[in-house]
Amino acid sequence: MTDLRYLPDSEDVTSFDAAVTEATEDSLVLDGTYFYPEGGGQPPDHGSLAWDGGEATVVDVYKDHGEVRHEIGELSGEVPEPGTAVHGEIDAERRRTLRRMHTAQHVVSRVVLDEYGATTAGNQIYPDRSRIDFEPADFDDEDVAFIEDRSNEVIQRDLAVTKAERPREEVERETDEGRALLDLIPDSVDPLRVVEIEDYDYCPCGGTHVTHLGEIGRLEIVDTSRKGADTERIEFVLHEG
Repeated sequence: MTDLRYLPDSEDVTSFDAAVTEATEDSLVLDGTYFYPEGGGQPPDHGSLAWDGGEATVVDVYKDHGEVRHEIGELSGEVPEPGTAVHGEIDAERRRTLRRMHTAQHVVSRVVLDEYGATTAGNQIYPDRSRIDFEPADFDDEDVAFIEDRSNEVIQRDLAVTKAERPREEVERETDEGRALLDLIPDSVDPLRVVEIEDYDYCPCGGTHVTHLGEIGRLEIVDTSRKGADTERIEFVLHEG
């Protein structure tokens, strides 16, 4: 199984060394990786892998029965043999953007749960925008403006964001009702990785996040839409500073 080295709190690492355990012209598997594999509504990291006699761009990363496959875009040189030392470089700007986006999603989800009692039914993070589906919800323009203002107020407090593995029993006890879909996480997953915003939010999550809310910048809600009788979608973007 591939060691997910970015867990629980090493999302700032974008340059690393590892060893190949399996390789084809389509993908490489390493003994450990800091590349984030797609999951939890967050897309994968991009970047490159280099070794003595070759290099490859990484255009997709995904989990495959406990292993993490780094899908190759362009390959130069020969496919490395198992055991070959490789150097990984993650697209640092893309990683930074996705960290900001994912933590912003947690803030908006907390605001909506606290103020409207709506649960996050789904979310999708992108480098240029993100969306969250809430239910039950029916927001008008005033609600949307309030959610945006309240989210930015929280972000401007620059609260610390910590990540740690916690016993599942503790997570189930400490997570507020409606904050996470814990029943979708197999019972065998224990401990659970938790992302905690200082004195504000506590949520099991395996994604990459900032270390302080101030890193997010300013959030702007750019669209809302109905996705069902009781489901409302909010789309947002982030601005620097």
